[in-house]
Amino acid sequence: MGMAAEAQYHVLAVDDSLLDRKLIERLLKTSSYHVTAVDSGSKALEFLGLLEDEHNDVLAPSVSLNDHHQDVDVNLIITDYCMPGMTGYDLLRKIKESKSLKDIPVVIMSSENIPSRINRCLEEGAEEFFLKPVQLSDVNKLKPHLLKGRDKESEPSINKRKGMEECHSHDKTRTKYDGLEVV
Repeated sequence: MGMAAEAQYHVLAVDDSLLDRKLIERLLKTSSYHVTAVDSGSKALEFLGLLEDEHNDVLAPSVSLNDHHQDVDVNLIITDYCMPGMTGYDLLRKIKESKSLKDIPVVIMSSENIPSRINRCLEEGAEEFFLKPVQLSDVNKLKPHLLKGRDKESEPSINKRKGMEECHSHDKTRTKYDGLEVV
């Protein structure tokens, strides 16, 4: 019963490595998430509708981009930190600077465990920082962030009610709460 409810969550996975992208896509789909996978920060911005003015020549039919943006309902973005061109950190900053997308939770992944990098991403607004290879236990940590993002977007009254339960002990309370929750 919980799995069917989770299927409504749409995750945008961004990674330049085909192997890592397929791994995260499979883990997310195994957990009943709808997944869109792209291989660069630029393609993620295009998918989200944020590249309209920056690269008009690359995005030839801007009408389809606008139509696509209206249909996009992404609940979480998970991105690799180190990619050619636009890094995951740059993508995080663009998302958090966007008025329309700033409430979408962003999770950064990296194969390098560099504390200063991790802190910088978390300070900039990332919800989590996962070390690669991402595992199913990491994917299980996404649900509280999806719920929080959904509450901000569409259910402010529930957010106020849940806030009292979830804010005191962020990880412990959410884990127990998620186990009991029927969506």
